Amino acid sequence: MSKIAVVFWSGTGNTEIMANEVAQGIKEKGSEVEVISAENFSKEKVGDFDGIAFGCPAMGEEVLEEEIFEPMFNACEPDLNGKKIALFGSYGWGDGEWMQNWEEKCKGIGAVLTTDCVTCMEEPDDDAKEACRKLGASLA
Repeated sequence: MSKIAVVFWSGTGNTEIMANEVAQGIKEKGSEVEVISAENFSKEKVGDFDGIAFGCPAMGEEVLEEEIFEPMFNACEPDLNGKKIALFGSYGWGDGEWMQNWEEKCKGIGAVLTTDCVTCMEEPDDDAKEACRKLGASLA
């Protein structure tokens, strides 16, 4: 059985809803899952998991949250080479550029994206929740 982490930061609760749906998709495939807020995750934990789903909303000028999430993610980068990961997050404006940039960054560091990212505007609707469960299943 694989062990998967769902690591997220959420300002409004929308990305947290997505994280819980991702975790549900992992559970439905029979894998062990741990949902962890970004402030409680570190590069030392990357090796404890077979795969990691990272979730962060778009902030400011379509960037990752800069005080907690981005520093944590940047510290983990060297350990993500060859690691199975998936990305998700919500946004309230723009066109998803932050996610496109994040995906390219992950590919550049050698992470193995198991599926296309999942984004949604504002609170996830039923379609977004289903997409999150599928994202989680792709890691299991």
